[in-house]
Amino acid sequence: MIVSTQQRRCLRQTALLLSTLTLLLLSACSTNPVTGESNLNFMPVSWDQQVGAQQYAPSLQSQGGEYTVDEELSRYVSGVGQRLAQYADLQLDYEFSVLNNDVPNAWALPGGKIAINRGLLTELNSEAELAAVLGHEIVHAAARHGAQSQSRGSLLSGAVIATSIATQGSEYGQIAGLGAGLGAQLISTRYGREAELESDEFGIKYMAAAGYDPQGAVDLQATFVRLSESRNEDWLSGLFASHPPSRERLEKNRRIAASLPPGGELGQQRYAQQIARIKRAEPAYDAYQKGMQAVADGKLAAAEQFAREAIRIEPAEARFYGLLGDVEASRGNLAQAEQHFNQAIRRDSQWFYFPLRRGVVRQRMNQAAGAREDLQASLQLLPTGVGYYQLGLLEKRSGNRDLAIQYLQTAQQSGGDVAQLATAELQKF
Repeated sequence: MIVSTQQRRCLRQTALLLSTLTLLLLSACSTNPVTGESNLNFMPVSWDQQVGAQQYAPSLQSQGGEYTVDEELSRYVSGVGQRLAQYADLQLDYEFSVLNNDVPNAWALPGGKIAINRGLLTELNSEAELAAVLGHEIVHAAARHGAQSQSRGSLLSGAVIATSIATQGSEYGQIAGLGAGLGAQLISTRYGREAELESDEFGIKYMAAAGYDPQGAVDLQATFVRLSESRNEDWLSGLFASHPPSRERLEKNRRIAASLPPGGELGQQRYAQQIARIKRAEPAYDAYQKGMQAVADGKLAAAEQFAREAIRIEPAEARFYGLLGDVEASRGNLAQAEQHFNQAIRRDSQWFYFPLRRGVVRQRMNQAAGAREDLQASLQLLPTGVGYYQLGLLEKRSGNRDLAIQYLQTAQQSGGDVAQLATAELQKF
């Protein structure tokens, strides 16, 4: 067989690429801090810490914002989390937040940044079950499952390999180009069977070390299996999407619990006392969800009725007043809408949605200064295409051409309908 010069060059390049790939894969193997086993992982621990620190706040914002009505509940959940975290095999700056979100879910970002939704807390029956959920998420962070998942995905795409070679070992070269969506991507990651079993096993061990009854983890998994088999839609769109339960996991949890010393706290009464307020408020949040759907369907009278019913049950919840603001804005009653958003912001000034909506209303009222202040405050909490688009319109009307173009070009990058609207506005310049 005669090999041409071009073919020899191709073979040499292929051999070089394979050699480089082999060296990269060998150097990418790292020790799992929890199991002690060797795993494929391109990312240093500093990657986990940086990503967690950067993505936690916007992830909390985009997932509903922190639950502020009952701050004692948030402190309680954080206390349970910290009680467990001291036994983690990788010590990180662990943080725990309760999200104002109906969907039963919990998640962990790299670096120990963990959240649990209000909608999951109302489904649990004891502090031990809460400890099982948080312990599981702590293991995901301590075992660096997010970094492992990112490494596998990058390997399949070839992006990390190319970037790693180009940057010649630059510590953060691997994450170049991942963008602001990384937090959402990591939250929705569906971990493999091995990672889920690993998190179950060591999460139970963390529970036992912290003085909780491991039976709480068994009870929790039994509930998850039952709910998954009933195909409850909220559960399927929440926790089960990224943490699918199975009878295999249930049976393994039983074996692990049986192997540990008996006893420990269940904390049923204490837990019931802590979640009493959100349990009483469940009908209010049900009414709120119906009200949001009614606004979307253009049934504004019904939406207002749902909002006022929600306020009657739980008058401290900011988003119920925000719903009234949306109703009045849809009716064109801008002054009333502004007042409702004022009430929402007085109760919760740290969720992006309220200043965003008030900024839009104020812009329609030709209150340029107030609208600008609100929209910029919203973007500080969570950069959104809508926020940048609205600022672009505002600056265009104010005669600030260059600034308007800058905001609209940023809105263009968000995709969807907002990007199309921004493109249309830019074409008018």
